[in-house]
Amino acid sequence: MRRPGVAIAAAAAIIGIGVMVVAGLAGGALREQVIPGLSDAGTLTRWGLPVSRFVMEAGGTLTVGVLLGAAVLLPSTRGVLDPHAVRYLRGASWIAAAWAAGAAATLIFTVSDILGIPAGKIVGGSELSSYVGQIPQGTALMFVVLLAALIALLARTAATPGSAAGLLVVALVALLPPPLTGHSSSSPNHELAISGLAMHILALSPWVGGLIALVWHATHDGDHLGVAAGRFSRMALWCYVAVGVSGAANAVSRLPDPSLLYTTDYGRLVLVKLALFVVLGVFGYLHRERTLPALMAHNPKGYARPAVTRPPWAFVRLAGVEIMVMAATLGVAVALARTAPPAVTTNEDAVTSVIGFPMPPPITVGRLATMWRPDLFFAVLVIVLAGLYAAGVARLRARGDAWPVGRTISWGLGLVTIVAVTMTGMATYSPVLFSTHMIQHMVLSMLSPILLVLGAPVTLALRALKPAAIRGDRGPREWLTIVLHSRTLRFIGHPATATVIFIASTYTVYFTPLFGYLMRAHIGHLAMLVHFLASGILFFWVLIGVDPTPRKLPYVAKMLLLFVTMPFHAFFGIALMNLGKPLAAGWYTALHRPWGTSIVADQHTGGAIAWAFGEIPTFIVLIAMVFQWYADDQRLARRLERRADRAEAAQTDDELAEYNAYLASLDKRPPSASASPPQE
Repeated sequence: MRRPGVAIAAAAAIIGIGVMVVAGLAGGALREQVIPGLSDAGTLTRWGLPVSRFVMEAGGTLTVGVLLGAAVLLPSTRGVLDPHAVRYLRGASWIAAAWAAGAAATLIFTVSDILGIPAGKIVGGSELSSYVGQIPQGTALMFVVLLAALIALLARTAATPGSAAGLLVVALVALLPPPLTGHSSSSPNHELAISGLAMHILALSPWVGGLIALVWHATHDGDHLGVAAGRFSRMALWCYVAVGVSGAANAVSRLPDPSLLYTTDYGRLVLVKLALFVVLGVFGYLHRERTLPALMAHNPKGYARPAVTRPPWAFVRLAGVEIMVMAATLGVAVALARTAPPAVTTNEDAVTSVIGFPMPPPITVGRLATMWRPDLFFAVLVIVLAGLYAAGVARLRARGDAWPVGRTISWGLGLVTIVAVTMTGMATYSPVLFSTHMIQHMVLSMLSPILLVLGAPVTLALRALKPAAIRGDRGPREWLTIVLHSRTLRFIGHPATATVIFIASTYTVYFTPLFGYLMRAHIGHLAMLVHFLASGILFFWVLIGVDPTPRKLPYVAKMLLLFVTMPFHAFFGIALMNLGKPLAAGWYTALHRPWGTSIVADQHTGGAIAWAFGEIPTFIVLIAMVFQWYADDQRLARRLERRADRAEAAQTDDELAEYNAYLASLDKRPPSASASPPQE
C-alpha cells in the first residue's frame, strides 16, 4: 500500500532534476563559461546551485501542499483535525526542514557564484553575512530559511485547523521573496513582472503541492478521499486559470518581441513550459470527466471508505503521470530562473530603469483620463471581487431571496474608484508627482472603503455560502465565521485600534524614511496602496459598516469618533503644506522631472489635496449614518409594536400595552377626575 506513493514521488524527483539538467544545459545555465577577468566558482557551485534551488522550490511546494491537505482538503470534526491531517502536519515539519536546508544551500551557492569563490570558502568567511545584510536577494533567501525553520518547529505541535491554516499562510508568504527579487525586479516592465510572478507562485504551489498530497493520501489512507478530491478539483481549476494568466504576463514582461520566443534560449524554454502547461490542462479535463466521477461512484458519500479498501487506481495512475509532468515543469522553471532573459536593445533612460516606463509628458486632465496603465494586481483584485459579489447576489436571487440594489450599486462604485486611481493616468503620474500619489492615497483610504463597506460583502457571503456538508467541518462559510469571531479581529476591529491604525499609519509612512524606501520598489508602492485601502475599510467598517462588527457603537459615539478623526487628516495636509524640504527627496530627485513645478511646490499641492479631501468622505459618512440611524429606529418601533400585539393577543402584561390601556382609560373618565400614569 505504501509503495505507489513512494514510487510516484521518487519518479517525479528524478524526472524533475533530469529535465532541469537538460534545460539548464540547453539554456546555457549549466555550461561552463569562461569570462576574462572573472574567476570561476567551480563545478560544485555550477551544479550545486540549480540542485539546491530545485530542493528549495520543491520543498516549498510540498510544504504548501501538505498543509493545504491538512487544513482545507481533509474535513475536520467539531474544530478538531482528522487524525490523518495531524500526521500530515508532522510530515510537513520534516519537509519544511528540507525546504530550509535547500534555501540555506542556495544562499551559499549564490554568493559563491556571484563572487567566483568556491563554496567551501564562503561558509567560513564574511562574504555571506555581507550578502545577506546588503543585497535584497540575500535578505530574501535568509527570510525563507527563517520562515521555513519556523514552520518546521510549529508543525510539530500544531493540532487544530486554525493552526494548520496559519502555517499554510506563512508558507505561502515564504515562497514570494526569492522570485520577487530575481529577474522580475529588473525587467523592462517590472510592474507587470512582479505582480505576475507573485500571482504565478501563489497559484502554482497549492495546485502542484495539493495534488501530490492528494495522491499520497489516496495510496496511504484514503479516508474522506471523495471530499478532498472534490475540494481540490474546484481549487485546481482557478489555480490553472491564474497560472495561465500570470505566466503570460511574465512572458510579455521579459519577451516584448514575439520573435524572441524561438530565437533565444530563454524563449525556447518558455515555449517548452507552455507546452507542459497545456498538457496539464488536458490532465485536469480528464480528471473532471473520468476519474473524479468514478471516484465518487466508488465512494458516493465521500466521507468514509467502503469496508473493502482498495486505492482508486484510475485516479492514482492519471494523477501520478500528471505529477511527473508537473515535476518536469518545475525543472524547466528552475532552469529559467538560472537563464538570463534576452537583452532587449532599447534606448532605456534612467527613468525607465527606475519606474519601468519613460517619463510621461506634462500632466493634463485629458492625459489622466487617456494614459491608462493597467496594474495586474489591482485588475485581478477588482475582477475577483466583482465576480464573487455578482455570484453571491445571483445565488440569493436564484433561491428567491432579495438583496438591496443600493448595496450592489455601492459595491460597484467602490470598485470603479479603485480602477480610477490604480489603472488610469493616475497610475502613470503617481510615481513622478507627489500630488497625484496623494489623490491615490485619499481615494483608496477615504472614498473607496466607504462605498465598499456599504456594500455589505460579509453579510452577502454569510447568506450565499452553504454550510459544510457535515456538522463540525469547516467550509468557506465556517472559516469566515471563525475569522469574524477571532481574537485578532476583535482587537483590530475595536474602534480605538481601528482609529489609531487609520491615523497613525499615515503620519508614520510620510514623516519617516519609510515613504522613500517604499517608493523605490514597485512591491513597496503596491504594499503602501493596499495598506491605505485596508486601513480605510477597517475604520469605516467600524463607523458605518452594515456587516457585523466585534463591538457595536451607539450612533452618538460614532459621530463623535468621526468628528475627532477627520481633523487629524486636515492637520496632516497642513503639515505637508508647511514642509520646506521634500519627502523622499532621493527618489524624486533621481527622476529629474523636466516639467511642472518644483518638488516642494508639488508636495504643497499634495498637502492641499489632503486638507481639502476630508470634506467629501465626512459628508458621505454623515448621510449614511443618518439613514442607518433612522432605519434602526424604524426597526425598533416595528419590533415594539409586534411585541405589543403579541402581548395583547395573549392577554399578558406588556409595557407598551399597559401604557396604551392607560391612555384609553383617560378618555372614559369625567373631566374632573384625576389620574396618574402607572408607576414603573
